[in-house]
Amino acid sequence: MKNIQNILSVIVLLCLTNGFAQQSSVVQKEIDETLWKPFQKAFEALDGDALNNLYAKEVLRVTPAGIDTENAFKLANVERFKNNQAEGIEIQLDFWLDSRHTNEHTSYEVGFYRIHFKTKTGVNTAYGQFHIVLKKIEGAWKITQDWDTDVIAGVPISAKDFDKKPPLQF
Repeated sequence: MKNIQNILSVIVLLCLTNGFAQQSSVVQKEIDETLWKPFQKAFEALDGDALNNLYAKEVLRVTPAGIDTENAFKLANVERFKNNQAEGIEIQLDFWLDSRHTNEHTSYEVGFYRIHFKTKTGVNTAYGQFHIVLKKIEGAWKITQDWDTDVIAGVPISAKDFDKKPPLQF
């Protein structure tokens, strides 16, 4: 009898774990469609306002340049994209997610990105890694914490790192 109870306990635990994984997958698909797809579109369209709308009102932004808790990066996004447009720069953003931990209102996502900057003289490419915390705020997924770098353990991130997985396709 005790063996049957143990087996039933394991089965219930597996069912619950599978249910959480399926729920997480559904939420991640929602995040992909409502946050990551518009993020990529806004970035490539050089639309700073649309990009900034994907962030919460209060954001912790960390880069190698320091910590921004005053949302200065939002103004910088608008200015940078205006300058890119004026210079005729086109941007292609590709990224993939290496790790995602998600529940119904919070997601912690780690990934790698590649940005191609097409100028009149050629193409420059930048690579990096990001760690992002998302929260569902008033029914919409928003970025609340954003950390990125172009170096891991003192080694620049390169095509070799990015090419470990294919970029997301929306």
